Amino acid sequence: MSTYQTDEEQVEAIKRWWKENGKSVIGGIVLGFAVIGGWQGWQGYQQNQGEAASMIFDTMRQAIRNGQQDQAINDGKRLIGEYSGTAYASFAALELARLSYGRGEKAAARNHLQWVTESAPDVSLKELARLRLGRLLLDMNELDALKKLLAEPVDPAFAGEFAVLRGDLAHTRGDADAARQAYQDALLKGVEDERVLRMKLVDVGGQVPTS
Repeated sequence: MSTYQTDEEQVEAIKRWWKENGKSVIGGIVLGFAVIGGWQGWQGYQQNQGEAASMIFDTMRQAIRNGQQDQAINDGKRLIGEYSGTAYASFAALELARLSYGRGEKAAARNHLQWVTESAPDVSLKELARLRLGRLLLDMNELDALKKLLAEPVDPAFAGEFAVLRGDLAHTRGDADAARQAYQDALLKGVEDERVLRMKLVDVGGQVPTS
């Protein structure tokens, strides 16, 4: 604009520039507000979804405490069906897996856990479900499926627990050396129940380190 020597020339230049670019400027402003509004709207939607899912999950847990398993199962299925993008749906699926296992419905428990491994919005939830799925596969004697699961990458926070599972698989297949190595690895990486792990290590002829 400074290249124009008179106010009139500057005004005419502004008019021409606005005529050529005004629509895009307005569009950019509108789009900017739309993006901001859309983001705020999305955040509000997510918050509402989370609050609604939380209430249903609380109802589900209360039904479990009261021994109302059918009601709990209905609540869990509703969470998965209507609020699948929330962590509460994953919590519900984990509970459904536990309930199904308790009812002797191992295939249903497996399906619920598999859903969490594929759909949970959080890595820790996925790994927790994968760990429980691995233990279930061992219980079902689905050893090839368990081997395939254990070949997948593991989050470091769960490395010790998966090492225990590798040891359990090796022990089940009669490979005491591999089981011992896996259990020792699990001790180094850390597990929730070290007492049980030490018993497993002794059972396959391992030496438990003194602390």
